[in-house]
Amino acid sequence: MPEVIVIDEIGTELEAQAARTIAERGVQLVGTAHGNSLDNLMMNPTLSDLIGGIQTVTLGDEEARRRGTQKSILERKAPPTFDVVVEIQSWERVAIHPDVAAVVDATLRGHLIPLEVRWFENGELKSEKALPYSTPEPEGPRKLARGDEPKNILPFGINRVRLEESIRRMRLPVNVVSELKDADLLMTSKSHYRRESQVLRDAESRGTPIYVIRSDKTSQMEQGLANIYRVEERSDSVALALMETEEAIEEIRRSGQTVELSPQNAFIRRLQHQLAEKYNLGTKSTGKTPRRRVRIFAGDG
Repeated sequence: MPEVIVIDEIGTELEAQAARTIAERGVQLVGTAHGNSLDNLMMNPTLSDLIGGIQTVTLGDEEARRRGTQKSILERKAPPTFDVVVEIQSWERVAIHPDVAAVVDATLRGHLIPLEVRWFENGELKSEKALPYSTPEPEGPRKLARGDEPKNILPFGINRVRLEESIRRMRLPVNVVSELKDADLLMTSKSHYRRESQVLRDAESRGTPIYVIRSDKTSQMEQGLANIYRVEERSDSVALALMETEEAIEEIRRSGQTVELSPQNAFIRRLQHQLAEKYNLGTKSTGKTPRRRVRIFAGDG
């Protein structure tokens, strides 16, 4: 049996499985894979098994409250194939994650673990500890990409409490108002917009912009706010997608109707399929990239 095996350009699921099999046999394994950072591997459905794989775990109501999280969270499902990951940042600069399992676990919980950066300078090897590129979000309000001033939003036909909670969670400098005269923007659901009520007609006559979201769900409100304010920081797309999936599951269990989710990449769609399967619901991916999405339905569909 060989002592060391080197695999160049791991790129398929079969190659990732072969790498895991080799590592489990006690052979020292060195491999390369496409990706600028460890985050790229975590978000790649084909290669995520190299760092242990990602799965959705559904918490009970009490445990979710204790942790202060949503009910569906992400966890690593197996030991990583590679204990150490080296990111090649340039010809003379690399970043090293010495404990891949710890880094993945911390990242999924929203924490950051410093990595070691090494580089050559004047022929000498130098190193330092640094945070990953994805730095923590600031404590204060988020900046708006266009420098917009805070807006006053009037919710119409949507839950005011949910909207306020979304604004606080996203740390946006937004006020929720009760009167149209105080509003810079009116947010409503598609079903209420179709009714053409007097409030909407008044808003149009005053020139107040109307933003229509698909439904009165927290995930839809947060996506709408992110679009309106063009938040510069990367939004937690995975958390939002799982939140939307949870809400769809609740709706299907209540009404039995089929629900189509927002378009997502392959990695997130796989997590949505897994989450629905835990509730014995059927799923199907429809549409073409980049509009491909998951449809969830009761029974065998």
